[in-house]
Amino acid sequence: MKIQGRGIAAYLRKPDPRARATLLYGPDQGLVRERAEALIRGVVPDPKDPFRLAALSAADLADDPARLADEAAAIPFFGGRRAIRVSGVGDRAAAAIENFLAAPVGDALVVIEAGDLGPRSSLRRLFEDADNAAAIPCYADAPEALEELIEGVFAKAGHRIEPDAADYLKANLGADRGLTRSELDKLVTYMGAKPATVTLADAQAVVGDSGASAIDDICFAATGGDPAAVEKALGRAFAEGEAPVTILRAAQRHLQRLQIAADAMARGASAREAVQRLRPPPIFLVANRLQAQVPLWDTDRAGRAIDRLTEAEIDCKSTGLPDEAICRNVLLAIASAARRRRN
Repeated sequence: MKIQGRGIAAYLRKPDPRARATLLYGPDQGLVRERAEALIRGVVPDPKDPFRLAALSAADLADDPARLADEAAAIPFFGGRRAIRVSGVGDRAAAAIENFLAAPVGDALVVIEAGDLGPRSSLRRLFEDADNAAAIPCYADAPEALEELIEGVFAKAGHRIEPDAADYLKANLGADRGLTRSELDKLVTYMGAKPATVTLADAQAVVGDSGASAIDDICFAATGGDPAAVEKALGRAFAEGEAPVTILRAAQRHLQRLQIAADAMARGASAREAVQRLRPPPIFLVANRLQAQVPLWDTDRAGRAIDRLTEAEIDCKSTGLPDEAICRNVLLAIASAARRRRN
């Protein structure tokens, strides 16, 4: 079953009892995680309880397709309902999940987290068509929703925000709900406990630091086909303590924006028009860099690159191999492919 629009908030508060599993997917991975955590909190008050919450990965399902059913059938040692959280899932996990939905066991809440799945995705179609499963899309906040989120965060903290500061935040946040909340929380802490007015200078002082700049440089170098620049920017980011997984997720978000723009171009828009339609709209300098790169990426190429980045993130968490090397290798491969197309 599809859950859309206003029905999403209602479902998160009270999931349909017929749904044995819920798929959360989309380009906003922060929102995917936030909604997954909201569903799980409704069943497991303590997310650190190992008896009531099981965390699986796509690699776990690939190694043992029956693992999902085994975890769902397990009975908590101290009673209560279990939740099963499966992250990093793509179409390759569809068969294992379909087997579970065909003969579900236990009463556990099963939450599946995936990346951006197109309409033809076998995993997405499985959940949308099933009577005992639900699919919830997670897209970047629309400008109105982002504005409401920003104002709500500062109002809750007792602060006001100037229009210029709000506009700056809307231009620099919104592609990932988790990152947006993290940056807003940092700004709230920066403003202090006493009621105050957030100015443009305050917003610029906190949002868009050097680490973010280094990661932006990595993303643009990779999708622009410049392996040497990728190496240089990665070295700076790692020296500043940036985690490889953080960089991989930023690259996924960057490619998702290119993918959306590429889709608009396929529908007849120019590169400039396609970038202008992105939400939230990129600031001037970023817009120019995106506009130059959109012709290098059609939706299929961007989708395959996103899949490679997702797999690299899973490898960082599950293989025991050096995560910096995994991150470097996949970004250099993407940059080399983009360079061949550019030349």
